[in-house]
Amino acid sequence: MTATAAAVTFELSEVEAELDRGGHAPTGRAQGDVVRELQARIRSMQRNRIDTRALPTHPALADLLPNGALSAGGTYAVAGSTTLALALLQGASAAGAWCAVVGVPDLGVEAAAGLGVDLDRLVLVPHPGEQWLAVVAALVDVVSIVLVKPPSAAPGVPRIGEATAGRLSSRLRQREAVLVSLGDWPRADARLAVTESAWAGVGAGFGHLVGRQATVTSASAAWSGRPRSRRLWLPGPGGTTVEAVVARPEGADRADRADRMDRLRVVG
Repeated sequence: MTATAAAVTFELSEVEAELDRGGHAPTGRAQGDVVRELQARIRSMQRNRIDTRALPTHPALADLLPNGALSAGGTYAVAGSTTLALALLQGASAAGAWCAVVGVPDLGVEAAAGLGVDLDRLVLVPHPGEQWLAVVAALVDVVSIVLVKPPSAAPGVPRIGEATAGRLSSRLRQREAVLVSLGDWPRADARLAVTESAWAGVGAGFGHLVGRQATVTSASAAWSGRPRSRRLWLPGPGGTTVEAVVARPEGADRADRADRMDRLRVVG
């Protein structure tokens, strides 16, 4: 086990699948024993888990979720933004929940920390391999939120089938945990996607990037087919935070231009 920043990282060769390429445990242990060891090692580090029917999320995202929070036992799909997916974890993590990220080897833990995810209560399994489903199921038993990137599938074939999603959903409800998928997920409670974005801070050949304004759209059966959209900084100035874009009062741009002209006249 190694530590990336303060996050706990489990590699295949250590715990979650001490299996060879043929699918056999080289130490003679059954797959179930290896998965149970993963659970035991996380429980030994875990101090608390939020026991509630609703887990808080980032305040800027509350309006994009049914009931304004992550529902225990629920599943959520995020398209187009790892930052957006991590932001969903922020509220629960800040409140003391343990979270896990499975199958995202290029995750930036410093960016996660900047978004408000507590690395002391974050478990990373970057390379679950063929044991992806077993690892996710094991983590659902011991952490409050699991962020997953489903394994690749053939073109035109869903990454996760209805049967697999149904089994995991049943386990999520039993454990009152939440699953957030980077990519589509069958029958998700809400599907969030970045539908438009533009970086700010760069002019005509000068300046540097300071943040990205994005339109995030959420679709849910709870809203009777009427998607909701919010304009967000994703990330905001400084490169890490997520916050709502505040509309400038009508006439503010004209007032700014007039103020600059007045200063020029005074200088002149």
